[in-house]
Amino acid sequence: MYKIAVAGTGYVGLVAGVCFAEMGHRVTCVDIDQVKVELMKSGVSPIYEADLQDLMIKNNESGNLNYTTDYHSAYKDADAIFIGVGTPEQPDGSANLSYIATVARQIAESVEKDCLVVVKSTVPVGTNDKVEQFIQDFLINDVRVEVASNPEFLAQGSAVHDTLHAERIIIGTESKWAEELLQDIYKPFNLPIVSVNRRSAEMIKYASNDFLALKISYMNDIANLCELVGADIQDVAKGMSFDERIGSKFLNAGIGFGGSCFPKDTKALDYLAKQNGYELKTIQAAINVNKEQKTMLYKKASRRLITFNGLKVAVLGLTFKPGTDDLREAASLENIPLLLEQGADIYAFDPVGAANFANVHPEGRHRKGSITYVSNVEEAIKDANVCFIFTEWGEVKEVKPSMYKELMRTPLVYDGRNIYSIDEMERAQVEYHSIGRKTVERQNMKEPNERELQSIRS
Repeated sequence: MYKIAVAGTGYVGLVAGVCFAEMGHRVTCVDIDQVKVELMKSGVSPIYEADLQDLMIKNNESGNLNYTTDYHSAYKDADAIFIGVGTPEQPDGSANLSYIATVARQIAESVEKDCLVVVKSTVPVGTNDKVEQFIQDFLINDVRVEVASNPEFLAQGSAVHDTLHAERIIIGTESKWAEELLQDIYKPFNLPIVSVNRRSAEMIKYASNDFLALKISYMNDIANLCELVGADIQDVAKGMSFDERIGSKFLNAGIGFGGSCFPKDTKALDYLAKQNGYELKTIQAAINVNKEQKTMLYKKASRRLITFNGLKVAVLGLTFKPGTDDLREAASLENIPLLLEQGADIYAFDPVGAANFANVHPEGRHRKGSITYVSNVEEAIKDANVCFIFTEWGEVKEVKPSMYKELMRTPLVYDGRNIYSIDEMERAQVEYHSIGRKTVERQNMKEPNERELQSIRS
């Protein structure tokens, strides 16, 4: 087993560190936030992620997992140092590599034995070459330090499972020593390993994520056309899914993709292409479709209603997807400001993301509108004039169509995740708008009068 240090305790770093400890390695996670470190030492996860806290407690107790702000002590005698810090998007779409550079210099000034530096953070192609040179420029001791690429492919909400049961592990190295060491570190996982050079590994990460983003945007584009021509996107997706060349995943239409990966990675790859004199037209299309898709429901509702001013608007789901408290690039961040600006009184429900959202939009009056955070769906939709569904949480999917009819002042629902059956909403007499499917209009659901019944009989 190896002595491993992990720089950064966000989704990438903390999950990697915990999973390495679970496999028997001795792991020290490094973070600059002392409060966060003390929290993790007590067994509390700073992020909401299934199974993560349980494994933290287990490996804290076994002694395999430790946390510190003292990077020098963590790095000086580590066999391998994994970098999992953020590479946030800059205004021009490029990746901010300042956190990577900071850690690289700390490593160079700390290591006292031969070690492998492994970059798990998503970085532009060629970055690891620069990281290795940067470390060499600042290296104090006469030791061997090489850099490898080991991109992550975890999905928030299932990150632990995705790490322990990955479909493949990508490693990018420039020497046999680095390749064999990294393969040996991953040997306890008993998973397929794809070994390539560093630049290929960096590109695999972007190419994989952006391909999935392309699938999502393509299906959303098709869904918008389905509405115009009378087709049903769910039927279309089902028919497509039987083709093994296409597969069944990432075919669900909705209000676009969010999170920490797809939006950032599509823009970063687009930026990289432009820097090299190339235009990735498919990626540009995915970015543009996704941008338009996020406010599709708001636009539909704006055409249906005269105004949102003074209306009670229920919002179900704030995070970009269920199973996480992450708000990055969430559709709610695009739509709620528009609703507030129009004077809506918003009642928002999210089982884990409300506190984070309140940091951005505090509860109370916002110039023209207001926002109130509630603890259950029923409180959100009671007496509401309109309801928006942005995240398909289990608590939302469990709501029966009849509840909208019973509790809402006007049973008008805009569903960005296609949760409900159109027939069920029609039977419940709910005016239901979704993505890529026909609309259930309230005027089509009224009970026929005797004159209409007579006409039908005849």
